[in-house]
Amino acid sequence: MSQSIVPTISSGTAGPLGVLHLPRLWQKASLEAAGKLHADYPGCGNGYDQMVLDGIGVDKEAFLAFIATKPTYVQTEAWVKANATKLNAESVATLNAAITGYIHTDETRAAILSAVGREDDGSILDAVNLNNLDDWNSFHGQELA
Repeated sequence: MSQSIVPTISSGTAGPLGVLHLPRLWQKASLEAAGKLHADYPGCGNGYDQMVLDGIGVDKEAFLAFIATKPTYVQTEAWVKANATKLNAESVATLNAAITGYIHTDETRAAILSAVGREDDGSILDAVNLNNLDDWNSFHGQELA
């Protein structure tokens, strides 16, 4: 199997804490810490990754230092629960709404849909679903043998 891995956990997935994108952030940061993240992906970037950290009040460097210890997802949620300064129902709802409501630019949408071979008929506008299609296409395109 390829040494680099395309992350396929959706930004629309939440764990037991209810925080959308946190499972994906854990996967990407864990893969990067292990040197196995596909080069096209940041381990902890400025988009949804930073939105999650800011939205629940988690320091990026502290989070990445914790991820370097190779925690399970359950251990990661426990760490987040102990270290987040804004982890409450209101902040999670606000964050989740920002994630599900994020819309890519027309150019980004058109580029993703073109790359995956889907007509841009205006039926997919949200970034979560567009990113899913992009990830799945990248996964399919990577060498799996």
